[in-house]
Amino acid sequence: MSVVGEEQGPGSLPWTVYCDGSAMPNPGRMGIGAVITAPDGSRHTLSQATYITGCNNEAELRALTLALRDLRERGATVVRAFSDNSILVEQLGAPGSEPVAPIVRLAGLFDEARALIGSFDDVRLQWIPRHRNGEADALARAALGFGPKPPARQSRKRR
Repeated sequence: MSVVGEEQGPGSLPWTVYCDGSAMPNPGRMGIGAVITAPDGSRHTLSQATYITGCNNEAELRALTLALRDLRERGATVVRAFSDNSILVEQLGAPGSEPVAPIVRLAGLFDEARALIGSFDDVRLQWIPRHRNGEADALARAALGFGPKPPARQSRKRR
């Protein structure tokens, strides 16, 4: 298992997952979303509201674990996961990153995510900018009854 690292050998094509979570207000109701793409190009989406309240970091973590459980059921062995939550990526131990103090309140959920990651042959988790995770974000927000976020406004610099 690797969280981020070397290339895999031939024969194991990766499944791709983009995951995101929302808490409204923060903390508050949580919505989770994920976009899963199989090696053959078929796409699956997950969008779910939770029955508990939590913060945005918890929602992000729950989105990843829901997606990993779904991937296990689909028979995936190699996964490339993308999240716009740097805390999630740091807590799950991206190679080369400095050790991060655990978030005590979420320790059990992080342990569950690590166990799920360990059940695959190869998992790489990578941080991406928020604007590259719009579809998963829209699914998380839709689970709570909200529309997608408006696009970021371009700032114009004066000369």
